[in-house]
Amino acid sequence: MSHYDLDYVSIIHNAGHRVTPQRLAILDAVCEGEGHTTLGEIYARARVVDQSIDRSTVYRTLKFFVELGLVVSADMGDGEIYYEIAKPHHHLVCRQCGKKQEIDHAIMEPMFDKVSQEYDFKVETNHLVLFGICADCRPH
Repeated sequence: MSHYDLDYVSIIHNAGHRVTPQRLAILDAVCEGEGHTTLGEIYARARVVDQSIDRSTVYRTLKFFVELGLVVSADMGDGEIYYEIAKPHHHLVCRQCGKKQEIDHAIMEPMFDKVSQEYDFKVETNHLVLFGICADCRPH
């Protein structure tokens, strides 16, 4: 998914902020990762566009984008935080081999609905990481 699929200009403006060239370069750099991408990878791509962007600007801007719901961040269990454009989806991560598998939101949505009914709690996440052991690593 691209940020062009989102009304990112309105989202940023409605939060009381401006769409600056640096913010746009960082958002473009997230998209160029085509999925999960690290802070370092985003920083390197953004620096190609604008040499004045420093690592702390990328960090603060990613945090801002996560707060706005434009970008999601996830700890996939390997010590890195990964970022990507927000879209409802989830992951399975094997604790033994590190294999990552994406799960469509439609699979998890009934569980979110059940949590809402049973606990009177509206789930607002659209990105969940589940850790476990994959079929290849489990004893058969």
